[in-house]
Amino acid sequence: MNYRRLGKTGINVSEISLGTWQVGGKWGSGFNDTLAENIINEAIDAGVNFIDTADVYEAGASEAAVGRVVKSRSEEVFVATKCGRQINPHVNEGYTVEVLRKYVEDSLKNTGLDCLDLIQLHCPPTEVFYRPEIFELFDRLKDEGKIKNLGVSVEKVEEGLKAIEYPNVNTVQIIFNMFRQRPSELFFEQVQKKDIGVIVRVPLASGLLTGKFSSDSTFEKEDHRNFNREGAAFDKGETFSGVPFNIGLQAVNELKKVFPQRENLAPVALRWILDFSEVSCIIPGASKTEHLKSNLQAVELPPLTEDEKAAVNQIYDKHIKKHVHQLW
Repeated sequence: MNYRRLGKTGINVSEISLGTWQVGGKWGSGFNDTLAENIINEAIDAGVNFIDTADVYEAGASEAAVGRVVKSRSEEVFVATKCGRQINPHVNEGYTVEVLRKYVEDSLKNTGLDCLDLIQLHCPPTEVFYRPEIFELFDRLKDEGKIKNLGVSVEKVEEGLKAIEYPNVNTVQIIFNMFRQRPSELFFEQVQKKDIGVIVRVPLASGLLTGKFSSDSTFEKEDHRNFNREGAAFDKGETFSGVPFNIGLQAVNELKKVFPQRENLAPVALRWILDFSEVSCIIPGASKTEHLKSNLQAVELPPLTEDEKAAVNQIYDKHIKKHVHQLW
């Protein structure tokens, strides 16, 4: 495993880390504690030392599983969680200092940890980024020894740029992949200037970039890839990175021609992300250990060649850019 500095947190984190949205099973199909613990333990065995969870993942079951495993290990493993998505309706007015404080304290109880290495606002409405009192709360929580660092998880580049105006924001979690390239422009320039840690989520565009889907692929009723393609439940950019499924399949078929020796595109798609030095770590999910092993292959691959990068960009410009670039 290779490690990179997570911005001004000063923490060195594994390039391939672990996201735990679906770590205990398939999306929406219930949570399996044994499976979750097996995946997390195997990740740590492989050198993963940064795990991202959230209080809304299976109503706290994901946080609890992460906490149990981390406390059982001798290795230093950094835990990041998120707060705010429990607010219902999820609107700016629901974000109050009192509500967020309780969520942080609940996450401490869920994980069983004395202090959270990183707490992140969980894709709040854009208006929240313009409220200094929300960000000031986390300075107080840090003084109380309940958190070490504050970060934000964002839907839009503009939200990330606004967030890093606050000096106590140390990390930004953002969607970035072969099908969502806009962060590599102004956003990466600014995070580098301000020494912000960049945590990349949805790196495989909800599985599109594995190359394993076809027009005949179906998804379970409770899987967001079935019900959220138009944003019925949350921002549609979280599902297939906002790319229309059939368009994504066309683009993936062209990617397969660029990388003809790779039946599984996932490792090369992750390698493409790692070729950007501004990225601190990637947090692909895994609902089975086979997914974890696939993701970890990325650290063993050489950087993409200039010709390969150019081909990826050409496919993005031809098929994807008009659907996503200016939306997020």
